[in-house]
Amino acid sequence: MPLFLTESDVEKLLTMDDALRLVEDALRDFGNGAAQNQPRQRIRAPHGVLHVMPAGLFSRGYMGFKAYTSFRGGARFYFHLFDSNTGDYLAIIQADRLGQMRTGAASGVATKFLARKNAKTIGIIGTGWQAESQLEAVCAARNFAKVKCFSRAATRRQQFAAKMSAQLKIEIEPVVSAQDAVVESDVVIAITTAAQPVVNGEWLKAGAHVNAAGSNWTTRREVDSTAVKRAHAIFADSVEQAKIEAGDLSQAVSENAIGWRQVQELSALVSGRAAGRAGDDDITLFKSCGIALEDVAVGARVYERARAQGIGIELPF
Repeated sequence: MPLFLTESDVEKLLTMDDALRLVEDALRDFGNGAAQNQPRQRIRAPHGVLHVMPAGLFSRGYMGFKAYTSFRGGARFYFHLFDSNTGDYLAIIQADRLGQMRTGAASGVATKFLARKNAKTIGIIGTGWQAESQLEAVCAARNFAKVKCFSRAATRRQQFAAKMSAQLKIEIEPVVSAQDAVVESDVVIAITTAAQPVVNGEWLKAGAHVNAAGSNWTTRREVDSTAVKRAHAIFADSVEQAKIEAGDLSQAVSENAIGWRQVQELSALVSGRAAGRAGDDDITLFKSCGIALEDVAVGARVYERARAQGIGIELPF
């Protein structure tokens, strides 16, 4: 019988170190042809949206999909896991925390492979719940000395700095503008709900790496076309999905700043089939769409640990 696992179960069973390793391994398998991913599908209802995301991680014997709704009353996330060899229904997992962890992990993996070896300073724009896992993952992937954080509300950025500096044992400075967060930062993270760019490409220092992780709608973007054009290497966790929903890239393409041929798969980089940074002065960019394969990778591990530890509710079917 399949297991039902709650948000609190996920919290107990999954660490960021796990998520980083699992997402990297899944991307490597994807690059080597041992996994499949389908872009997010959306059904627009009168008052909200249903989102569905399927993938298969056949190297580990799993496939699954995440289904979630976003309405005015909030969002509800559920991940469904199956055995890819037998078709058995294995688990239904509440997936808000799961999604937060895997989204952060994808940026962590991109930073590991694309940031300069001597990168020491992070600038993060956005201080919400998703920003916490972004910063945690990037700091777990590399050793950094300082973080500058910005959000429009001074109280929020101060609270974020206090909380995350205590958690990560790193100096975090709240700054008064997005420009202050970006200028002289070796790694820049954009994790906002902004419709218009919060990262101006002219602010980026030579050698910076950018993770654009907040938007998955073509009508919204966090980085401007100058930032995209300045990037020597551009990667997405799914180019196919990026063409459908990554406004950061599609709007740059429509403005003739880049062409889609310049955007590469992160899985190709992780599997050694693509080259990333060529020199210390190169600017690199990762556009995170958030793909189903990442959900399968971390969801499967949560399921395995739950079975091993006797956690979860057996469903009667």
